[in-house]
Amino acid sequence: MSSHVHFISDLHLTQDRPENTQRFLAYLDSLKANVSDLYILGDLFDVWVGDDDPTPPNTQVKQQLSKSIGKGLKVYFLAGNRDFLIGQHFFNDTQVISLEDECVIDVFGVKTLLMHGDLLCTDDLEYQQFRQLTHNPAWQENTLSKPLTERLALAQHYRQESHLNKNNKSSEIMDVNELTVIDTLKKHHAQRLIHGHTHRPNIHTHTVNGQDVERFVLAEWDTCGSVLDWSESGYQIIELA
Repeated sequence: MSSHVHFISDLHLTQDRPENTQRFLAYLDSLKANVSDLYILGDLFDVWVGDDDPTPPNTQVKQQLSKSIGKGLKVYFLAGNRDFLIGQHFFNDTQVISLEDECVIDVFGVKTLLMHGDLLCTDDLEYQQFRQLTHNPAWQENTLSKPLTERLALAQHYRQESHLNKNNKSSEIMDVNELTVIDTLKKHHAQRLIHGHTHRPNIHTHTVNGQDVERFVLAEWDTCGSVLDWSESGYQIIELA
């Protein structure tokens, strides 16, 4: 692995926030050759209803990703709870590499588990049931077979429902469950965990099998962008104005 690896999540790109899209496009365009790998850990888009949706900024983002990859950047994508319907056409068009929901990589000698983070929020039983339904291949096939206009309307409905549900849930329920984090780290024998989803950027320490394990929570791209940059000398958080 060469000199710098970047991790981002929760950009929630949408035509309603064009400044966020421009920030991401400018970030990609500014990357130097010493950044070899970019890991996008879910919710790159605020909504994705199918690879055939040309709604801005979908096409523009795909083109910039393809351009950056053509220059030598390796880009990996792990689906979030907003863009889990991204399919093979997207990956074929951009050459972005698809990752599983729980992916272990080597980051400068440390076995690191990558996740979006929603699977760790096991106290939110209502969401976990919804996630299980929407990740069923039959449900996805049926949804993607609907006309694009109907899918867009459904997505808008789900977003409104999600917003209302969040207002009725405590912040603790929507955060990760400590035991689930530890069990997941044990399952993968991981020495570090990086995820997003909760929009609560921080660095936590968990004791797993008598060892301290760090959990990095990535920030949402809201008023600025946020990148976790890792190199052989360690990590830094880069904020993009």
